[in-house]
Amino acid sequence: MGRKVLVADDELKIRQLVRMYLEKEGFEVVEAADGDTALEILRRERCDLVILDLMMPGTDGWAVCREIRKRDEQVPIIMLTARGDEVDRVLGLEMGADDYVVKPFSPRELVARVKAVLRRAGREENGPADAAGVLAYPGLVIDPLSRRVEVEGQAVNLTPKEYELLYFLARSPGRVFTREQLLERVWGYDYYGDSRTVDTHITRLREKLGRAGGRPQYIVTVWGVGYKFEVEK
Repeated sequence: MGRKVLVADDELKIRQLVRMYLEKEGFEVVEAADGDTALEILRRERCDLVILDLMMPGTDGWAVCREIRKRDEQVPIIMLTARGDEVDRVLGLEMGADDYVVKPFSPRELVARVKAVLRRAGREENGPADAAGVLAYPGLVIDPLSRRVEVEGQAVNLTPKEYELLYFLARSPGRVFTREQLLERVWGYDYYGDSRTVDTHITRLREKLGRAGGRPQYIVTVWGVGYKFEVEK
């Protein structure tokens, strides 16, 4: 079987629809009708990606997302919900989700997003390894093959999207990227977010690098333009 995807949604028809389209593309699918079942599945088996409905009975998707991120910073999460308000999108991303799909949705688009997120997270079946070399800066090391990030010798756990954002910026030190450019290059052309998504991830990334003793100037805000990666010489 291919990569394993957990689909957690209280609507049977949605689970069946998503399963049908994912299995057609070679994915292995496991289902959960509520948040507690989803967490139990994740406790006993490894999943490569989680599709998570927010409005589930009992333990809702917000709580499940928080619990997943406590245990695993790496597994990608796509939130699936009927709530399309901007506040909900931003909150979901702040909690560590990698993408956000609003119901009603196109199953083909969802499958495309699953593939894109797995590809960018380095979990695609038989996907090519990044051939680029290790990026080393004062106090910071980024290994693209293992996707390991170290700050002052301490490993830093980043979500797939946080890692992709840091790696993209670090590959071009000193170059300024607009929020729109980062959305296109890191999230992909098919990501229907807004520029504040970038701000949210930059904030989380700075906090994690800072907690590990990182230098605040790694990611610099260029007011009115965007962000750049910079290290003191």
